[in-house]
Amino acid sequence: MHPELRKAYEAEMVSSRHCYHAGRCAAAMVHLELAHVLGQRYVLAHVATHYWMLKIALRRRSPRQAWGQLLRIVLGAIGSAAGFVPAGNTGGTDIGMFRRLPIDPAIRRLLDK
Repeated sequence: MHPELRKAYEAEMVSSRHCYHAGRCAAAMVHLELAHVLGQRYVLAHVATHYWMLKIALRRRSPRQAWGQLLRIVLGAIGSAAGFVPAGNTGGTDIGMFRRLPIDPAIRRLLDK
């Protein structure tokens, strides 16, 4: 992972964990979704974002979201390893797993390095 991309990814993950531990799950998800876009091409980063999304689903007591994140952990790891990830996908269960989404130009510049 390029150093600037890694720094941006890690900053979003730190912010998401801070929000999670403060009980602010919605804010944590916003950071995780951005971290997902930044890190989904890399197996460990991709799985880590889904792991934290799973923790939020469990905290919210949402079986549907938890199941969706468990599935995304497995398929996301395989997709990252195989080099197939839907660009811009935010990783939440409110978006189809294979749906591509537009990427903010600032994020696109980081991804293109």
